[in-house]
Amino acid sequence: MYEEFYGFSERPFQLTPDPAFYFESVTHKKALSYLGYGLNQGEGFIVITGEVGSGKSTLVAHLKQKLDDERLTVGEVVTSALDGEEMIHVAARSFGLDVTGGDKAADLAAIELFLHEEARNGRRTLLIVDEAQNLSIGALEELRMLSNFQLGSHPLLQTLLLGQPEFKQLLAHSDELEQLRQRVIAAHHLEPMQPGEIEPYVMHRLNHVGWNGNPEIDSGIWVKLHKATGGIPRKINQVMTRLLLLGAVEEQAVLETDMLEAVIEEMSGDAAPVEDATSKVRPDREGPAADAIARAKDEARQADIAPATQTPTGAATQTAAQSASEVEARDKGLLDHQIEAIEAAFAERDKHLMAMRSEIDRLGKQRATGNLPEDIGARLAAIESRLDEQESSLRNVLGMMIDYFESQGSREAA
Repeated sequence: MYEEFYGFSERPFQLTPDPAFYFESVTHKKALSYLGYGLNQGEGFIVITGEVGSGKSTLVAHLKQKLDDERLTVGEVVTSALDGEEMIHVAARSFGLDVTGGDKAADLAAIELFLHEEARNGRRTLLIVDEAQNLSIGALEELRMLSNFQLGSHPLLQTLLLGQPEFKQLLAHSDELEQLRQRVIAAHHLEPMQPGEIEPYVMHRLNHVGWNGNPEIDSGIWVKLHKATGGIPRKINQVMTRLLLLGAVEEQAVLETDMLEAVIEEMSGDAAPVEDATSKVRPDREGPAADAIARAKDEARQADIAPATQTPTGAATQTAAQSASEVEARDKGLLDHQIEAIEAAFAERDKHLMAMRSEIDRLGKQRATGNLPEDIGARLAAIESRLDEQESSLRNVLGMMIDYFESQGSREAA
């Protein structure tokens, strides 16, 4: 949806790893250096770890594009919880071997024969194992045993292990993995991107899909985006997707910081317990105050004190005082709701006016350069229509304010 509104060739922030969108941050550049060194050694294990969404899969997809298919055969395993025997079978299948019997000895023999054939044909073999933190100790030990296959003095198999931080800890501290640990020739942990890398990352992905300046992006967004995502690429993609969707729904030509804050708040609420609908009145973004005031009135009616039950004579005065206090608190709460709704309405109005002024300024600059767009008439008509909507909304708000104050019959409320 938003890619059509902004004229993108495809979605710039899709979550599926795509090497075409690879961005070389400082930490990814280091990872590629370690990978290059390790692959040149042609033996042992290379280990890349990082948080969920840190870009491990995209890094490997980018690496595979750089590899020479004529000289290197690659098998890939994305694991669940595998034991040793299952690991051997899945590794054999990753190289396209026909191993259907479930016989570990037969699977090992097939793998060894395959590795020898590849070596005789002048090809090296790399096994990439993703989600390595899910592997059992037995499965990791079987991978170590596979690294023992040799042709003369030349190793036949090299393995790249990708995992989350817990795999890094397991590998560093498990006594049972000492032999595997000794065969790790290169390792790198992917760190989150730095604050100064957020803007280049976002613009890199936008430029890849044909971004031409629409939408404009408020410069204040980058610091808030880093703070909200911790510099994790997948989280950045999630937030930017929501932000672009919001911009398209509201037909905004500028992505502003308040829009980002709204998206972050909404995403935070997705994982939070559902809040009582009466605990906070939230005005809609279009014509907000009218709906908020109407809801506040409904809440007040629902909060009316039920008829008092019979009480002992001595407690009648106290009960009446409590009822009066509750009524006063209810009225005060309603007034607070009204004030909040009115403030939100004016803030919303100001935001829309600022957006329209920005649009008019852009048109003015285009006119000065003699480069007016073909749809100038339609855009001016849209601005005029939005001004009329804001004026109508404001009149409605003021009318409901008057109606509310008159219904209270109190000069103090006014």
